[in-house]
Amino acid sequence: MISAEKLDGILSRFEELEFRMTQNPDPATYVRLSRDYAELEPLVSRVRALKAAEENLEGIETMIADPATEPEMAKLAHEEREEAREEIERLTQDVKLGLLPRDEADSNDVILEIRAGTGGDEAALFAGDLFRMYQRYAALKGWKVELLSASEGEVGGYKEVIASVSGDRVFAHLKYESGVHRVQRVPETESGGRIHTSAATVAVLPQAEDVDVDINDNDLRIDTYRSSGAGGQHVNTTDSAVRITHEPSGIVVAVQDERSQHKNKAKAMQLLKARLYDLERERAASERTEARRLQVGSGDRSERIRTYNFPQGRVTDHRIGLTLYKLDQVIAGEALDEVVDALALDHQAKLLAAEGL
Repeated sequence: MISAEKLDGILSRFEELEFRMTQNPDPATYVRLSRDYAELEPLVSRVRALKAAEENLEGIETMIADPATEPEMAKLAHEEREEAREEIERLTQDVKLGLLPRDEADSNDVILEIRAGTGGDEAALFAGDLFRMYQRYAALKGWKVELLSASEGEVGGYKEVIASVSGDRVFAHLKYESGVHRVQRVPETESGGRIHTSAATVAVLPQAEDVDVDINDNDLRIDTYRSSGAGGQHVNTTDSAVRITHEPSGIVVAVQDERSQHKNKAKAMQLLKARLYDLERERAASERTEARRLQVGSGDRSERIRTYNFPQGRVTDHRIGLTLYKLDQVIAGEALDEVVDALALDHQAKLLAAEGL
């Protein structure tokens, strides 16, 4: 149960915000108060509903305990008591979820990076499969995917592919995808029918808003060069490709996807901001050791998180021990939500336990 003191504290905080907003604060303070008010309002609605349900149950209990209550009314009250208890249980869970610390990046768009790992050509093909899986998943969600950079494999797929994904709460859905994805299947070139294992690494970085990352132009080294395609052939004869080095952090980004140097520079800056924002989030998370421990997996992108076994038609997420015999539907993006939702629920349960709720 949630203590009455905790619930009363939430309501008091909300009433204080309401009062302060009526006292003609300066514009900056009003914006901050409005933001806090908007964030707290959904939780306050749940708390008020819970308190009303508890008062309703008290009234029912009083009626049942009263010897003067007529038998027919008492019987009805017993039925209502069970419904009231179920309602309180549901509302209590809603309030508990509302009390959990929020990830401020959940509503952000993301930079999606996929790189072929061990396995040579098969790894590049698998990286292509993963990218198409996320493209289809994004299409089902109504999100937009924009290619930022791609290095194709010798026989297909990608050695590396980077894209931006924008839409409603993209990071909230994709943040558990970071890590090593492993595939087990028989390559088309394998005459003996042996199963090969290869891997690809996925990184999901929340895109930074302008207010999240402040970049000093003096910290940047920007180089331009000619875009090149497979085999080193020049795609064009102008220096349209852009490489940006952020000297304080050592982060280097390069984009050569567009023929326009201006467009490549804009994409490279977008990618740099995301990586700097991710670096800052990692630093903050490492300072909060308990929060770090509670992440689904370690958050380490070198950690093997999922296996796609084609001969058995199964997908296994190793962090929560989930196995689905729906490989075709998952790789098509159609059943990926089943994995994502299970990871989110597991994460939620761990946070509730850590908060003692």
